[in-house]
Amino acid sequence: MPRLTVVVPTFQEAANLPQLVHRVHDVLSRESIDYEMIVVDDNSPDETRQICQELAEKFPLRLIVRTAERGLSSAVVAGMNSATGELLVCMDADLSHPPEAIPELVAALENPQTDFVIGSRYVRGGSTEDGWGLLRWLNSKSATLLARPLTAVRDPMAGFFGLRSSAFQSAENLNPIGYKIGLELLVKCNCQCVKEIPIRFANRLYGDSKLSIREQLCYLRHLRRLYRFRFGVKAKAVEYGLVGLSGACADLCVLWGLMQVLPFNGARPLAICSAVVWNFWLNRDFTFEDGRSKQVHLQFFRFVVACLSGATVNWLISMGLQTNVPAFERNPLLAAVVGISAGAGMNFAMCLRFVFRPIANARSSVDSSAIRTHGSITHPRATVLDEPVTHLDQRIG
Repeated sequence: MPRLTVVVPTFQEAANLPQLVHRVHDVLSRESIDYEMIVVDDNSPDETRQICQELAEKFPLRLIVRTAERGLSSAVVAGMNSATGELLVCMDADLSHPPEAIPELVAALENPQTDFVIGSRYVRGGSTEDGWGLLRWLNSKSATLLARPLTAVRDPMAGFFGLRSSAFQSAENLNPIGYKIGLELLVKCNCQCVKEIPIRFANRLYGDSKLSIREQLCYLRHLRRLYRFRFGVKAKAVEYGLVGLSGACADLCVLWGLMQVLPFNGARPLAICSAVVWNFWLNRDFTFEDGRSKQVHLQFFRFVVACLSGATVNWLISMGLQTNVPAFERNPLLAAVVGISAGAGMNFAMCLRFVFRPIANARSSVDSSAIRTHGSITHPRATVLDEPVTHLDQRIG
């Protein structure tokens, strides 16, 4: 069994593979590191199969061709599921990640206290090749900032990383989406000690980048899933608060529009009703999507009851503080803030437990893509099979 498995997800990367495979082999042979390379290809309409066939005659290369699954992250998971190495390293095929840095990643994983290692652009000594525009740089930095509550590493977006096979097998509910499988594994494997190795990130040699607006939206969805995994009900509470804030904006916009044709006392009730409907639909489809019921009218009735209960709690607490507590008698606005907070908490609790209570056996979009079986992770259509997945496996001693 090889000590190291290098997993390379590909789609139309045939032009880059020969140079990548040669460079990986040269550096690992020089360092006497026994390895295998697994190329996981999403049925590319180029010469990837033929090139891998030729390379497999000279190098310890395996090719997995997936015909019923797509996506970089799930490709990495499929490769790691079929890996035989004790250590796992993932890298891109476009030669942006330097194969010469792999021994440093392996050496870092030799320390039993290191859970995860990253080939990082953003630590001292790391860099990116010239040619990055301001928009690409801002995009990378913004994505890193959005991931900050999940991890303190400097380059959580990196696609060049390593971990032990045992850590990968311990991952909980892997649900990869988009391109950021490294961040997924950092969070789901509960990695505490992460080491970042500085690298120079090169521009793509051949082919086109797969990053698109669609992938950036996938990243936001991915972050939401990870926030929910890490923070649980707290993440839902934040989402509920954001929906409530948007409802307040909708309330004001509708009120302004109605006041163009109606007096305030006629427009205000209609604006409040519109905000209630707005909040209901957003919470049903976004915050509590795992509790959606076909009985929409019944859920809406329960939602109105929850809102009235929250409003009652708000009024009772704010009035009680303002009339019975001297400190609040002089600060009625502070009493109102406390009442609003208590009312919002009441609304959220009732939505969570009463209005949108999760339906038994419902498959939430947040965690429906991963199933743990006998200590391993399997994914729909991502398990390595004889068909429709093709293997090319030939090694040299």
